[in-house]
Amino acid sequence: MRGALLHAVGDDKLDIRDDFTLTPVGPTDVRIKIRATGVCHSDLSMISGVLPMPLPIIPGHEGAGEVVEIGDHVTSVQPGDRVIVNWTPACGHCANCLVGQPYLCMTYMMESFVNARFRYGGDTPAFGMAGCGTWCEEIVVPWQGAVKVDPEIPYEIAALIGCGVTTGVGAALNTAKVRPGSTVAVVGAGGIGLSIIQGARISGAATILAIDPLESKHELAKKVGATHAITPDQLQDAVATLTGGHGFDHGFEAVGKSAAIMTAWQATRRGGDMIVVGAGAVDDMVPLSAFNLLFEGKNILSSMYGESDVRHDFPFFAKLYKAGKLDLESMISSRIRLADLNDAVAALRGGEVLRQVVVLD
Repeated sequence: MRGALLHAVGDDKLDIRDDFTLTPVGPTDVRIKIRATGVCHSDLSMISGVLPMPLPIIPGHEGAGEVVEIGDHVTSVQPGDRVIVNWTPACGHCANCLVGQPYLCMTYMMESFVNARFRYGGDTPAFGMAGCGTWCEEIVVPWQGAVKVDPEIPYEIAALIGCGVTTGVGAALNTAKVRPGSTVAVVGAGGIGLSIIQGARISGAATILAIDPLESKHELAKKVGATHAITPDQLQDAVATLTGGHGFDHGFEAVGKSAAIMTAWQATRRGGDMIVVGAGAVDDMVPLSAFNLLFEGKNILSSMYGESDVRHDFPFFAKLYKAGKLDLESMISSRIRLADLNDAVAALRGGEVLRQVVVLD
C-alpha cells in the first residue's frame, strides 16, 4: 500500500512509500479503504511535535472511505458501506463514556500509542496518528472508529465531517449552545473557524464576527455565514460598533495559540462564554489574572471534538450538507494526490490554504 511516513519530529519531508502492510483484522476491527482524507492543522501539529505521538507514524485522522473487511463480532457496518473515520472511538465503558462524554474517551487513543497497526520495509512497525493514519490507502480501526454515512455524501465531504466540521459546528451547537439572536466572535478563519461560523449561522446568531489577520480569508468567512470580518487590531472598534462596547455573547478561539485565546477573551462580554477549540502546545501559557477570572464572570469552556457523539452527529451533519445548510464545498481549497502531501504540508505551514483534501483511487 501507498502512504506517507514521518520518521522523526522535525523532518523536512515525509517518506512517501508503497510498501506498507496492515496487521490482521481482529474480531472487533474494521478495515477501511481510504477514499479521501483531509490535510488538517492538527496533522501539522503532530508533524512539528506540538501534539506528541509515537514514531515512526503515518499522519492523518480526518478521513472517509469504504469498508472492505470486518471482524467476526462487528455488526455496525458491512463491507461496501461508506464510512467516516472517528479518530476518538468511544469504548462505552470508561468513566467519560458512562457520563455521556464519549468525545473524552481515551481508551483506544492510549492503545494506539502501543499498538502499531502498520508495517513497512518488511516488518518494521509504524503507528497511525490517533490510531488512524489516514494518509495511507487502507487502515484498520476499532468498529467504533467507522461510522456509516449516507452513500450519496461525496467522500471528500465525508472526510471533512470526520474532524474539522464536527469540531467547529459541534463547538457552536453542542458546547456553546448558541441561541437565535445572539452575538458571536470567532478568532481564526481556517477550517475549524469556518465551521464554527456555519454552526453559529445555523443556530440563528444575529451577529457573527470573523477575526483573522489574513484579509484573504475574510471573503470566504462572509460567504459561509459571517456578518462581519476584521483583523485582530480592529477588534476594539468592532466591539464598540457591533455590541455597543459590551462584547460578544460567545467568543470562540480556533487557532490553538494563547494569543488567539486572549483575543477571544477580549471579544467576549462580561458573563459570556469564551470557548477554546484549537489544539495548543503544552508550554503555551494563557496570561489571565485571578482578578479577571472572578470579576469578569466569563465562562471558559473547552470543546474537544465539538463535544459530539459522532454516532448521531456525523449523519446529522451529512443531512445538513445535503439540505444545503452546510457549505462544505467552499472549504476545500484543493484536491490532491498522496504523492503531493509534502507540498500540501508546506502550503499548510504557509497559512493561506484552507482544507486540502487527498483523493485516493
